[in-house]
Amino acid sequence: MGKLNCESPVPSDINIAQAATPVHISEIAQAVGLGPDEYDLYGTTKAKVKLNVIHKHASAPDGNYVVVGGMTPTPLGEGKSTTTVGLCQALGAHLGRKVMTCVRQPSQGPTFGIKGGAAGGGYSQVIPMEEFNLHMTGDIHAITAANNLLAAAIDVRMFHENTQSDTALFNRLCPPNKAGKRNFAPVMLKRLKNLGIDKDDPDSLTTEEKARFARVDIDPSTITWKRVMDVNDRFLRQITVGQAPTEKGMTRETGFDIAVASEIMAVLALTTDLADMRSRLGNMVVANSKQGAPVTADDLGVGGALTVLMKDAIEPTLMQTLEETPVLVHAGPFANIAPGNSSIIADRIGLKLVGKDGFVVTEAGFGADIGLEKFMNIKCRYSGLKPSCAVIVATVRALKMHGGGPTVTAGRPLDHAYTNEDTALVKAGCCNLARHVANTRKYGVPVVVAINKFATDADAELAAVREAALQAGAVDAVVCEHHAFGGAGAAKLGEAVISACKQQVDFKFLYDLKQSIKAKIESIAKDVYGAASVEYLPQAEKQIDLYTRMGFDGLPICMAKTQYSFSADASAKGAPSGFVLPIRDVRASVGAGFLYPLVGDMMMMPGLPTRPGFFEIDIDSDGHIVGLS
Repeated sequence: MGKLNCESPVPSDINIAQAATPVHISEIAQAVGLGPDEYDLYGTTKAKVKLNVIHKHASAPDGNYVVVGGMTPTPLGEGKSTTTVGLCQALGAHLGRKVMTCVRQPSQGPTFGIKGGAAGGGYSQVIPMEEFNLHMTGDIHAITAANNLLAAAIDVRMFHENTQSDTALFNRLCPPNKAGKRNFAPVMLKRLKNLGIDKDDPDSLTTEEKARFARVDIDPSTITWKRVMDVNDRFLRQITVGQAPTEKGMTRETGFDIAVASEIMAVLALTTDLADMRSRLGNMVVANSKQGAPVTADDLGVGGALTVLMKDAIEPTLMQTLEETPVLVHAGPFANIAPGNSSIIADRIGLKLVGKDGFVVTEAGFGADIGLEKFMNIKCRYSGLKPSCAVIVATVRALKMHGGGPTVTAGRPLDHAYTNEDTALVKAGCCNLARHVANTRKYGVPVVVAINKFATDADAELAAVREAALQAGAVDAVVCEHHAFGGAGAAKLGEAVISACKQQVDFKFLYDLKQSIKAKIESIAKDVYGAASVEYLPQAEKQIDLYTRMGFDGLPICMAKTQYSFSADASAKGAPSGFVLPIRDVRASVGAGFLYPLVGDMMMMPGLPTRPGFFEIDIDSDGHIVGLS
């Protein structure tokens, strides 16, 4: 394993990463048991792992499955990615365990916006961090292309249906070949079956059947599918398309979401194999017809093409940490507006490769009320996997904020309250950590609290956090210094995780899928967030009724909610309770397999601050990237 030469004070993340020399990725692949035919090289530092690995290693026992969540964060983040990487470096490079880190690919929105990248930090990083944080192997670009192809298919289908007769439409959809014979494309047979037309010869259809087949008849007011791009651009939140004269006045209002909010990203995260991905992509509902029927990607004939665009993206990318432990990077849905976890496929591959005594450590986005809740109730439902242990990351800084400390704002210096010792303020904020620990224990898994130590933290403050964590029911709480010392600084955390994984697990979901949509929403709102009740605004009531009638009420729930509070009010810190949770709307990601209620004023396209991160990012005359964090 790679040896770290840790400096003090700790240099910038990019300076540490660029000072390291990654080993050839084939060495990492060989060390984890991958044969040369089980991966494709993308240069010397990245490789795509083939899906057949799961089948080749099917008889191998699974390793221990560890999920890393966090307390409710400040806008600066509390080092959850850093802790995930540091824990894995500790397990692999210092404790002699086989380990696989499974993390999400970061969006370029935060990278160029406020939060920065997601490779970890200090001496606990995925490298090369520039490639990790930017284009990597192009998976997000593939998602963007697929998403926007579907958006184009929606608009052009409405255009052609509005400008052609039934006969002209049918003839263009099923043109005769040189021999005068018409044929259905394979994807069309699915639409015919859904329409109840049991025929495979276009010429055998009646006039009425031809019209029903040819006209999807989308109701423009019901279209939920938007175009996406992977940068924060608030001015694309609401736009008008179709303004060119060639579109013959067929304008409509729509907008852009950020690429990682696309349902296609969620499909990638939750799919189990290529056939499953093809089915999920084809089943994505983009609108309703004027008759009230759901319109899917396969109704528009584009499901297969979407899968072709995603055929490489379905393979996880193998990378390495600063201490040469292996990393699988795959999928990147945000946790506040999407499932917020890396892929099921990466976790399954990792669990087989590490074996019975090994460890797969995967990160769930933002606080445990968001990413970890979705890991348990959505990801684990579809994967069939059960976690062995959960880690909750806490910081003195965040606890002080939740105890009543001054507002923390990205880009502004921290108030002295956060750099001077104040144990009483820390204790006042421990209610937030305590609720996250208690919530996580409801799933029947042991909880370890990782206290991510900053240089300004006092021993008394750290001791107060540990005491509060243990009182809340954590099996252990460990002070970690992996940012400053890499895996060596997280060795005690690694030992605590190894011990926790030996405990009995009685895994359970928070709710039953057979419950009504409202009952599932209210279970999360009351049992996780601490709400007294839920208020459904008229649009939400309308959609709940619609999805129930359509038969989508059996899907799990993926709440879209602020990450900065248990409530819908981002300014409500600590552990608020007794509040009313407002549900503004409910939308369906039928292909991915969940319903997502919009809590309050959640935005699906972030904006940029006055001073975005891109001010610092540049490239020098030698081609080295500078300023990336």
